[in-house]
Amino acid sequence: MILSSVTDRYQTTIPKGVRDALGLRRGDQIAYELSGDQVVLRRSVADAAEDPALLGFLDLLERDIAAHPERLRPVPADLVQRARELVRGVVIDLDAAL
Repeated sequence: MILSSVTDRYQTTIPKGVRDALGLRRGDQIAYELSGDQVVLRRSVADAAEDPALLGFLDLLERDIAAHPERLRPVPADLVQRARELVRGVVIDLDAAL
C-alpha cells in the first residue's frame, strides 16, 4: 500500500509510484471517481490523448532545467512589455474548446 499525508490546506503529494504507474507529469490533470468510501484516481482522459512528441520535449526541458539551472535567464522587460501591448484588450476563454 502506498500512503501520503494531507496538509492543513487539504493538499497532498501524489507518491512517485502512483505518478509513474499513471504516467503523470507536471501540469497533468487527474480525475477522481467516488465509489462509496473509496476513490479511484486516474489520469484525465484529455491528458492521455496529448501529443507524445510534446510530452517528450517537455520532459527534456524539465531534465535540462533541473541539471543546469544556471542556464535560466529572465525574460527582458522590453519583451514582456511588448507582449502585453500585443494582447491588450484580448479576451480569452481558457475553458472554451479549441
